[in-house]
Amino acid sequence: MIENPDPHLVADDLLPTPFTADEIRATLRGGAVIRVRTEAPDGTVTDRISRYSAADDEGVLLESHPIGAPEAATGARVAWHELQAHAAFPAEHTTVRSETIEHPLGRLECLRYDVRDDNGRARFWFALAHPGMPVRYETTGAAGTTCTTVQEIIAG
Repeated sequence: MIENPDPHLVADDLLPTPFTADEIRATLRGGAVIRVRTEAPDGTVTDRISRYSAADDEGVLLESHPIGAPEAATGARVAWHELQAHAAFPAEHTTVRSETIEHPLGRLECLRYDVRDDNGRARFWFALAHPGMPVRYETTGAAGTTCTTVQEIIAG
């Protein structure tokens, strides 16, 4: 088997990811705090902090907790390639396109991934200026649509 030279591809049956593991590492290696808001179909709003710290060539410590409750933090060490793989979607169920969005972080040029499966659909917006997690994502299922939006990114 010939190895694919494109670092955006993590497997043959998946679309290229918006960022490589190296691009994510270059962005988050110095650490970051990301504030995220999730709006559930029932109107519930949850704000969380995700903290990236103790990075090295292989990975980073990722901890998350509700705002105002750092004592409830949970976390684990994750490899840069694992973070990249979170954005690897099945080619047969996914479309991708460029889209500009208005966002709490400003006007953002994004790659939008639309994913459909038997359980519903999901949309992910990855801002080209912010390698890492999507700056917005929506999941739609039987209960409705849940929307998660990055509110703030503080580089370490």
